Amino acid sequence: MDHLDRLESQTIYIMREAYHAFPKLAMPWSMGKDSNALLWMAQKAFCGKVPFPVLHVDTTYEFPEMLEFRAWAVGHYGLDLVVKINEEARARGVGYETHDPVTVTHELKTVALQQVMAERGWQALITGIRRDEDSTRAKERYFSPRNADFEWDYKDQPPEFWNQFTTKVGPGEHVRVQALLDWTEIDVWRYIQREEIPIPKMYFARRGEDGKMRRFRSLGCWPITHAVESAASTIDEIIEELRTTKVPERAGRAQDHYERNAMQKLRAKGFM
Repeated sequence: MDHLDRLESQTIYIMREAYHAFPKLAMPWSMGKDSNALLWMAQKAFCGKVPFPVLHVDTTYEFPEMLEFRAWAVGHYGLDLVVKINEEARARGVGYETHDPVTVTHELKTVALQQVMAERGWQALITGIRRDEDSTRAKERYFSPRNADFEWDYKDQPPEFWNQFTTKVGPGEHVRVQALLDWTEIDVWRYIQREEIPIPKMYFARRGEDGKMRRFRSLGCWPITHAVESAASTIDEIIEELRTTKVPERAGRAQDHYERNAMQKLRAKGFM
C-alpha cells in the first residue's frame, strides 16, 4: 500500500464512520479539485453510488465554466444535488458590488448554509478541507463539532484518541467531518492524475488577452478569485510547479486577505 492508497483508505474509513453515525448527512461540493476527489472516493466507499445529498451553496457569482461542470457532473455521477442560494440576502442587495468580501462570504455562503441545514435537518457535513490549505484549517479535528449558532470553538476542541470521534449532536448542532484533513495539495493532484478524475479546466494554464499564461489554484466567486501566473497546462506540470512555488494556494482568494485573521473569523462563524 503506497502513500495515496493509505490516504484514500483513511478518507473512505472516515466517510463510512460518518454515514454510520449520522442518519442525516450531506456533502458540500464546490466543484473544485478537492471536492471532486472527495466525490470520487464517496463513490468508492459506497459501491459506486453517493448515498447522501450533495450540496452546492450558490452565491450567484459562480464562473460559467463551473456551472457547466456542475450540470455535467450531476448527470455523470447521478447525484442528488441540492442547490442553495440566500435569496433573502440577495434581495437586500448583498453582493460584491456594494459590500466587502468578508460580509458577502458570510451572507451568501455561511448564512445560506445555515438556512439549508435548518431546512433539511442535516446533522453532519462531509467536507473537503485540508490542514495544509490554511493555518486556521490546520486546527480542525476529523469530526469537528459546531454549536447551534454554527460557531466553532477552535480553542477548545475534543481529543480524538484511538479514533474516538464526536458523533453526538444536540438540537441545532452539527459536526463537520473533515475526510481530507491529512491530504496536501500535491497529494490531491497526484490522486486526480492516478484516478483520472474529471475536474474543471480552469485549473490548467491558458493565455490571457495580455499574452501571459495564468491558471487558477483555487476556485471561488469570480469577482474575488484571481488566476496566478503559471505555464502549467498538464497535471504533471502542476505537480512540478507545486514542488517549488512559494505562492500560497489561496493567494487568489480576496476574502482571505481582506483583513487580519479574516479566515479565522469567517470559520469561527461557520464558514467552510
